[in-house]
Amino acid sequence: MRVESSAIAHSSVAVGGHPEGTDPRPATSGTRSSADADTGTDTDTCTDTCTDTCPAVPETEPRHRHRHRTGGTLQAALGVTAFSLTFPATAWGLEGFGPWSLVAVRSVLAAVIAGGCLLAVGVPPRERSRAWGSVRLPGRRHWAGLAVVAAGVVVGFPLLTTLALQTSTTAHAAVVVGLLPLTTALFSALRMGTRPSRTFWAAALTGAAAVLTFTVAQSGGALTTADLYLFGALLACAAGYTEGGRLARVMPGWQVIGWALVLCLPLSVPGALLALSYEPVQLTAHSVAGLLWVAAGSQFLGLVVWYRGMAAIGIPKASQLQLAQPLLTLVWSVLLLGEQLTPAAPLTAVAVLVCIAVTQRTSA
Repeated sequence: MRVESSAIAHSSVAVGGHPEGTDPRPATSGTRSSADADTGTDTDTCTDTCTDTCPAVPETEPRHRHRHRTGGTLQAALGVTAFSLTFPATAWGLEGFGPWSLVAVRSVLAAVIAGGCLLAVGVPPRERSRAWGSVRLPGRRHWAGLAVVAAGVVVGFPLLTTLALQTSTTAHAAVVVGLLPLTTALFSALRMGTRPSRTFWAAALTGAAAVLTFTVAQSGGALTTADLYLFGALLACAAGYTEGGRLARVMPGWQVIGWALVLCLPLSVPGALLALSYEPVQLTAHSVAGLLWVAAGSQFLGLVVWYRGMAAIGIPKASQLQLAQPLLTLVWSVLLLGEQLTPAAPLTAVAVLVCIAVTQRTSA
């Protein structure tokens, strides 16, 4: 089975170890690609993402690819929905936890969930000679990419946005982070070596200018410390999304974020113990619910479906689905937090939405 990587290289990408142009039928027996044989790395088979095996007749491949792309779009959309609740949930969590405690504890809880999934799934007995216990370790060539994912989406983005939300409203943060699809598309272009059109860059710069104007106006004519945290979070998250989307094309998406979380455990466990000893904790319904959501929903489950979606439909196109995230977060901030929106917030979010729609069309 082949998945079209739209907007990255306009070429097909082999999934499940099927080299381009070869018969996909042997893959249904559970074989692995030769590129992964010496590293012990497992790649997705067709049965990981489809309910049946790859069709043996070439004429059926367009229908099969269409079904795969539709599933990828749905998974990416589910990830965006989960992410849209991150800021309101973080605001709830800050009602009972300090910023450092909230970030460290959410990372530990998410890593426990991810580690449990890695242990539960395991690997076939015939392949355990290349595995650690019942869990196959990622290939050595993937560790650098996993480190980028960990630094970007496990540590960088949660920490910087949590620090920002101490003094910023979720509505303000949502508009600023609305630039994330454009930032991700930029990182993808740099990482994958693609050259977006002039229209793409014009729309991207227009969206960035709209957010910058909104930020300066809302901050009284100058950027605040919270704004600097948010812009730093944009860069960290875009790097993590891009690298995670690339890795999810050669290994299961849930393992990408799973191993990134486990990789952070040597830092997150002592960090959580240290932070909890210095920052007071007040357990309330809101603080516990916020912590559980950012740990299970945003940090793990949301990223699982998000990376799988990016692997199926391409990093730039999936990132553009996030055009709905700022608007969804604005809705949650009103419904869950009772925030009052200024007219500039939804207007700027819509302006960014239009710019992102233009970049999606030019990169399709």
